[in-house]
Amino acid sequence: MKTAWMMVMALAVAGLFGCNSPKGGGMSSDEGFQISGPAFTTEVKQGDRQTVTVSLKRDKFFKQDVTLRATATSGIKVEPITKLVKANESPDVSFQIKAPRDAALGEYMVHVTATPEKGSQTAQDYAVKVIAP
Repeated sequence: MKTAWMMVMALAVAGLFGCNSPKGGGMSSDEGFQISGPAFTTEVKQGDRQTVTVSLKRDKFFKQDVTLRATATSGIKVEPITKLVKANESPDVSFQIKAPRDAALGEYMVHVTATPEKGSQTAQDYAVKVIAP
């Protein structure tokens, strides 16, 4: 019972806070950023598409443009492949994950890399599951 309760609490925390990347950007503690996306596996039906949002979480003094680049494992597609997030724009970027009608059922990954104008990049992987229509 105790183990079940701990698993429920862990899932609740993941759902509330999402899935965050390691920190990228500047060297000081207030000049960096992270990307955050779906905390759980995104399900896409064969022949369909699903929209997911990846958010750029900026620290207090991080004022750079950031380029997000998404790639998907073979068998599914993600669009747009690149998106520039200007320092003064909304931090939320929508990506469409597409599963062709003949996509094999199963697990796939979408890899998102965030690269600032200066400083270190960060990346995060998100799970996708293709299911039958």
